[in-house]
Amino acid sequence: MGSDKQSIGLLDTLKMERVRTILTHRYPYPHEHSRHAIIAVVVGCLFFISSDNMHTLIQKLDNNIKWWSMYACLLGFFYFFSSPFIGKTIKPSYSNFSRWYIAWILVAALYHLPSFQSMGVDMRMNLSLFLTIYISSILFLLVFHIIFLGLWYLGLVARVAGKRPEILTIVQNCAVLSIACCVFYSHCGNRAILKERPFERKYSSWFSFWKKEERNTWLAKFLRMNELKDQVCSSWFAPVGSASDYPLLSKWVIYGELACNGSCPGSSEGISPIYSLWATFIGLYIANYVVERSSGWALAHPLSVEEYKKLKKKQLKPDFLDMVPWYSGTSADLFKTVFDLLVSVTVFVGRFDMRMMQAAMNKVEDGAQKDLLYDQFSEKEDLWFDFMADTGDGGNSSYAVARLLAQPSIQLTCGDSEHVLPRGDLLLIGGDLAYPNPSAFTYERRLFCPFEYALQPPMWYKPELIAVNKPELPCGVSELKQYDGPQCFIIPGNHDWFDGLNTFMRYICHKSWLGGWLMPQKKSYFALQLPKRWWVFGLDLALHGDIDVYQFKFFSELVKDKVGVDDCVIIMTHEPSWLLDWYWNDVSGKNVTHLIRDYLKGRCKLRMSGDLHHYMRHSYVKSDNPVYVQHLLVNGCGGAFLHPTHVFSNFNKFCGTSYESKAAYPSFEDSSRIALGNILKFRKKNWQFDFIGGIIYFILAFSMFPQCKLDHILQDDSFSGHLRRFFSTVWDAFIYVLEHSRVSLGGVLLLLMAAVAFVPSKVSRKKRVIIGFLHVSAHLAAALILMLMLELGVETCIQHKLLATSGYHTLYQWYRTVESEHFPDPTGLRARIEQWTFGLYPACIKYLMSAFDVPEVMAVTRSNICKKGMESLSRGGAVIYYASVFLYFWVFSTPVVSLVFGSYLYICINWFHIHFDEAFSSLRIANYKAFTRFHINRDGDLEVFTLAVDKVPKEWKLDPDWDGEPRQPQQASHLRKFPSKWSAATAHQDPVSTVKVVDHFVIQQTDRPDIGASICDIH
Repeated sequence: MGSDKQSIGLLDTLKMERVRTILTHRYPYPHEHSRHAIIAVVVGCLFFISSDNMHTLIQKLDNNIKWWSMYACLLGFFYFFSSPFIGKTIKPSYSNFSRWYIAWILVAALYHLPSFQSMGVDMRMNLSLFLTIYISSILFLLVFHIIFLGLWYLGLVARVAGKRPEILTIVQNCAVLSIACCVFYSHCGNRAILKERPFERKYSSWFSFWKKEERNTWLAKFLRMNELKDQVCSSWFAPVGSASDYPLLSKWVIYGELACNGSCPGSSEGISPIYSLWATFIGLYIANYVVERSSGWALAHPLSVEEYKKLKKKQLKPDFLDMVPWYSGTSADLFKTVFDLLVSVTVFVGRFDMRMMQAAMNKVEDGAQKDLLYDQFSEKEDLWFDFMADTGDGGNSSYAVARLLAQPSIQLTCGDSEHVLPRGDLLLIGGDLAYPNPSAFTYERRLFCPFEYALQPPMWYKPELIAVNKPELPCGVSELKQYDGPQCFIIPGNHDWFDGLNTFMRYICHKSWLGGWLMPQKKSYFALQLPKRWWVFGLDLALHGDIDVYQFKFFSELVKDKVGVDDCVIIMTHEPSWLLDWYWNDVSGKNVTHLIRDYLKGRCKLRMSGDLHHYMRHSYVKSDNPVYVQHLLVNGCGGAFLHPTHVFSNFNKFCGTSYESKAAYPSFEDSSRIALGNILKFRKKNWQFDFIGGIIYFILAFSMFPQCKLDHILQDDSFSGHLRRFFSTVWDAFIYVLEHSRVSLGGVLLLLMAAVAFVPSKVSRKKRVIIGFLHVSAHLAAALILMLMLELGVETCIQHKLLATSGYHTLYQWYRTVESEHFPDPTGLRARIEQWTFGLYPACIKYLMSAFDVPEVMAVTRSNICKKGMESLSRGGAVIYYASVFLYFWVFSTPVVSLVFGSYLYICINWFHIHFDEAFSSLRIANYKAFTRFHINRDGDLEVFTLAVDKVPKEWKLDPDWDGEPRQPQQASHLRKFPSKWSAATAHQDPVSTVKVVDHFVIQQTDRPDIGASICDIH
């Protein structure tokens, strides 16, 4: 009987897939080999920091608290600047750019400051050495790849070698091996050890750790880290020998420093251990690349079993888009949204209205407008239908709602009884289908993608084709009444009108399926005749919040001809005019109000809408006054960011009728508490705002650079004296801005006008000016404080001779003076490389090193300005100075501007109840999602359930029930028991498991009092 275990090959036993991954581009960024190498480098750094040096470090901390305070401020600002990008991938590109930007200017600042010698790290030497090795490695590998591609072109290597290497792979590999060489040099130096010692003695200690009798000695050395470090450097990383051992290579190597006991006769012939380490890494890369490309190893061994499982698991995840960054200063979509809005308001509203064209093309048969009136549900005994709005923002939130809508049923427990809520036969969507603007990309990725994952369209459906004769029914179904699957009707919102309703018409009115929901509608507004004398009027309000004359004519005639005296009507609009008119103290939707009051005359039982991304229900308070609408319902929790509820807590009257709040989700208390996130999370959620905020702060402080007279702050002995003089200088700078500056004053005035205009118009003009002035004053004060902190740091370094000592190209000039001492080159290898590259090699190193001299450039130019005045500076010198200042001031200012602006939003939303849109769009909250499920029962009453999910999952996996369910080739997706493709990665976080009822009430068809129901929990 054979064994069940699979035979294990030799390659699997040797873990050859790990050998293959060394120095290759197999993995996406960040590469696996680079991650391993970086971990090894970090461990090496920690290992080589000796306990003696740590003791010296603590002593330096006690004696130089001033410098360590500067370190704390510098690293603190850099941390807060880079904190939003921690843990993010290479996309978006700004995140990756910020990492490199931070690494660049942070290293440029740190190597000019003292105290790193106490840790055994010479930042200046390591930085210059890193850049030299880095440039050399890139040039060497580029030449190698060019030669290798030439051999492939001549047919001397395998065809698979023709695939060009990724530039990012070369750059990253060079960075890793350069860091490794620098770590080795920091702790072991570049010593060439003489070979007088016997061979046996030289290598006797390599494996002494494993000898039982010497194990205690090693443990003792481990406690004395400095001795262990010397042992490792002298034994494990011993040089390969002298140049005389390799006559052919003697002219192509760099030599090491001579290290011996006593005097050392002659010059060193030992090969540099740094050079040996670099050559080893380069050789591994070349050998691995040649073997993989020439022998077809990559084709014969594409992936190991473990790697294949990981890759398959990564691929089996939905590619959802993130929430829209509304405060992005670099988003082309947002600029396009503003442009489309201006064009739509100018051209389409009032001049060319798509609704007018729809009315002109409407078909009338037997006196009925068949393109606008649908009655396929009217003969049912009862009907379940759903309502949602404002979907198409974040993929996770939109899919969470769509997954719940697609479920065949949801079971709920109310007390001791269970209730089953079947899937709705009809889905109503109240507009705003995709954010931030309507386009093919946003509709397909933010709307259709989540719904198709939740409930797949028919196999025969081709989404790239338009629907000519709607409805396009499945085979065997002759008319719409016979179709038993779910259907969907949609009205447009304000975001759908930004392009004049063009995208909405193409994707909704000219296509047949939204996932597994059939879309019969042909126009942007419609009327649905439901069972038991219920109606739904879907109104298109466009961008000015009202229906046009043709729409009014259709619905008014429908009320006269079709709607009975005892019938009930549900009005569905995009905007909740009752809340917005109360909030803005305005009157909108006059045609809608005219239709409800003068035509329906009390038959409107419910008005529902979206636009506000929360759930609220207000019911009428019984009185002697006529009631035109019994219930007002807002549910915009279909997937967009959350809106506050506590701002609208005082609403109580509409059309002369008093209302009271019956439900709010999230609650008023939770809504107020959520707003607190603006203070600490604004920048984390809106780091793209850096582009705008950093430039604004630099303009505010532009005229204050440089500050030449700061001795009075630094000379005071007491801490309170320092603070007093510091803020006194800030006040003097503020007065200078108002009295003498031009650029800064202009920036202040422009910012003040923008801040006053930014305050909502519902506030009186006087209060708007006061709020705007206080807002700008906070930003100006923060900008001046940051300016003075930066200037104090530079002035301190200048007084201690750390900056403004040399001039431009300081690092390169210093390195050239010590290069020949630490890295002897008696054969003239550097001169030959310079000659062969026509001077490009030293030029690249020179200007790359100069990029790390930004603090020195800033300090030298600042000193010249303070001595000779700004007039002595040329135009090019002024550009260089302010550019160098901006590089650091931008890092300091971006976290602060976000903190100030976030605090402003928090104060406004919780104290003054203004900026409800701006204060919550900044948080980009994907949680608190909901939809409303209706049931017209056999008695004709309308039972209403609002189902909600507090927390939306961020990680999804392939649903094993969906994947394992047997399916027929032509089976409709709505007939499946498990219709949705993805489930939450953690089962207890899945929306099907966490959904709950946040509101439940009954609207009776007659005038009997409404019946309230208790809130149910998930079963």
